[in-house]
Amino acid sequence: MPIRLLTGGGESENGWFSPGQVFVLDEYCARNGVRGCHRHLCYLRDLLERAENGAMIDPTLLHYSFAFCASHVHGNRPDGIGTVSVDEKERFEGIKDRLRVLLENQITHFRYCFPFGRPEGALKATLSLLERVLMKDIVTPVPQEEVKTVIRTCLEQAALVNYQRLSEYAKVEGKKREMYEHPVFCLASQVMDLTIQNVGRLVTPAKKLEDTIRLAELVIEVLQQNEEHHAEAFAWWSDLMVEHAETFLSLYAVDMDAALEVQPPDSWDSFPLFQLLNDFLRVDYNLCNGKFHKHLQDLYAPLVVRYVDLMESSIAQSIHRGFERESWEPVNNGSGTSEDLFWKLDALQTFIRDLHWPEEEFGKHLETRLKLMSSDMIESCVKRTRAAFEAKLQRSSRTTDFRVPQSICTMFNVMVDARAQSAKLCAMELGQERQYHSQIDNLIEETVKEMITLLVAKFVVILESVLAKLSRYDEGTLFSSFLSFTVKAASKYVDVPKPGMDVADSYVTFVRHSQDMLRDKVNEEMYIERLFDQWYSSTMNLLGTWLTDRMDLQLHLYQLKILIRIVKKKYRDFRLQGVLDSTLNSKMYDTVRHRLILEEATASVREGGMQGISMKDSDEED
Repeated sequence: MPIRLLTGGGESENGWFSPGQVFVLDEYCARNGVRGCHRHLCYLRDLLERAENGAMIDPTLLHYSFAFCASHVHGNRPDGIGTVSVDEKERFEGIKDRLRVLLENQITHFRYCFPFGRPEGALKATLSLLERVLMKDIVTPVPQEEVKTVIRTCLEQAALVNYQRLSEYAKVEGKKREMYEHPVFCLASQVMDLTIQNVGRLVTPAKKLEDTIRLAELVIEVLQQNEEHHAEAFAWWSDLMVEHAETFLSLYAVDMDAALEVQPPDSWDSFPLFQLLNDFLRVDYNLCNGKFHKHLQDLYAPLVVRYVDLMESSIAQSIHRGFERESWEPVNNGSGTSEDLFWKLDALQTFIRDLHWPEEEFGKHLETRLKLMSSDMIESCVKRTRAAFEAKLQRSSRTTDFRVPQSICTMFNVMVDARAQSAKLCAMELGQERQYHSQIDNLIEETVKEMITLLVAKFVVILESVLAKLSRYDEGTLFSSFLSFTVKAASKYVDVPKPGMDVADSYVTFVRHSQDMLRDKVNEEMYIERLFDQWYSSTMNLLGTWLTDRMDLQLHLYQLKILIRIVKKKYRDFRLQGVLDSTLNSKMYDTVRHRLILEEATASVREGGMQGISMKDSDEED
C-alpha cells in the first residue's frame, strides 16, 4: 500500500503519522499479511524520497524504521518472524546506502538543514543515526575512528560549502550596496532596469580591504552561530568542529592574503582587520593561537614593527622641529610641543595595547619597546626644555625691570606634566624597566632642581644690582665724599632734596610681581614652595654677606633706609606666600635684622631720625 495514500492530508510534522493513520496502517497490514520488514522498507523508501526532495524528516523516525529493518535482516525477530527474503535484504542494502548518502549530505549542509539548531535535537539524532548506519550488524559497534573519519570528511566539505555560500552572499551584498551608492541610481532611481553589473567599479586596494573586513565580520558571525547552535550536537567530536573552523578560516585566509598583498606599503588601514579577527580568536579557547591565528600574527608582526619604527622616527622629528619654533605659550598642562609629544606617545601605546597581541613574548617586547621609547622621548623633552629655560634667563634683564615671563612658568609646567606622564607612559612591572623609569624620574627631579637654582641665581643677580647701587654710598668712597661735600655746600643756600625710595620700591615691585606670576601660573605647589624657600634664603644670605663686608663701616642713611624697606617687605611677602617660620627666622635673618636695628639706633642719634622708616613692627606694616 503506497504511503502517500495515507499521507494525503493527515500526516504529522517531519514524517510522523497521526494515531488514526497508524491504526489504519496496522489494520491494513494485519488483514493483508504485510510483513513488518516490508512495511518499514516501504516507509523508509518514501521517507527518503521526501527527504531527498528537501522535506524535513525527523531522524528519530528514520532511526526507528531503520533499526527495525536492520534487526530483522541480521536475524532477530522484532515482529516474531525469523525469515528474511532476498528481496528484502537487497532493498535494505540499497536503502542503507541511500540513507548514508542522505545523512552525510545533511551533516555537510548542517547549517542549512538544521538552521540555528532547529528542529531541536535533530542534528544530534542525525549523527546518532549515521553511527547506526555505519554498523556492520546490530551487535558489533562501529569503530570510533571510522565514524570520526566520515564526520571529518563531512565537516571538511561543510567548511567549503559554508565559505562558498558566504562569499557569494558577501559579493551580492557588496554589489547591491555599490548599486544603491552609485550616482546614476541616486539621480535616476526610477530606472528599474539598472543592474548590478553596469554599476560595478574598479576594485581598488581600499575597496578590496573594505570587502575583506566585511567578509571577516560574516566569517566571525558564522563561527559564533556554529558554536551557539551546533556545538552541542558535535560534543563527542569537538576536535572535529575545531578542525572545521580552522579549515573554514583557512579558506578565508586565501582571500585575506590576496587583499593584503595589494595594499600600498606603509599603509595602516588594515589594522582594523587584525583587531576584528584577533579580538574574536583570542577569547576562543580552541582557536586562540591556532593555525589561522598564528598565520594572522605572522602576517601582522612585521607590519606592527614597521609601524612602531616609523612612529618613533616621526615623533623624534616632531620633537626636534617643535622645540626649534616653540613659543612656550601655555597649552593645557604644558607647551604645544610637549602636549603633542605626550598625546602621540599615549595614542601609540593605546593603539598597540588595543591590539591585544596574543603571543605573550612578542606582546611584552612591544610593550617594553614603547615604554623605553617613551622614556627616551620624555628625556629629550626635559633636556630641551631645560636648555630653553637657561637661554631664556640669560637673555633677560639683570635689573629690577625683570619680570618673570609666562614662558618660564610654562617650562616649569612641562616638567610637572612630564613627571605625571612618565608615571603612565614609562611604568613597567619588570625590574630593569622599573629602574629605567626611576632614572627618568630622577632626571626630571634633578632638572627641576637646576631650573630652580638658575631662577634663584637670577633673582640673586637682580638683588646684587640693587646692592651695587647702594655700594656707591659706602663710607670713604669718592662718590660718598663728593656727595656729602656737595650736599653740605648746597644746603647753605637751598633745600637739597634727599634720595628717594625708588630703588627699594622697584625691587619690592619686582619681587611681588614674580611671586604672583609663579604662584598663579605654575601648576605644582611643591615646586613653588622649594623655589620660594631657596629664593628667600639665597637673597637673605646675600644681604647678610653684604652687611658683613661692611662690618667696620657706618651705613649711609640712604643705604639703611633702602635695606630696611627691602628686608621688611621681603620678610612679610614671603611669609604671606607660605614660607615656613623656620626658614623666615633663620640665623642669617636674625643677623641682618640685628645689624639694621643697631644702624637705625645710631642713625637716629647722629642724623636726628629716619623719617618714619624703622625695623620695628615690620610684621604689621603694609
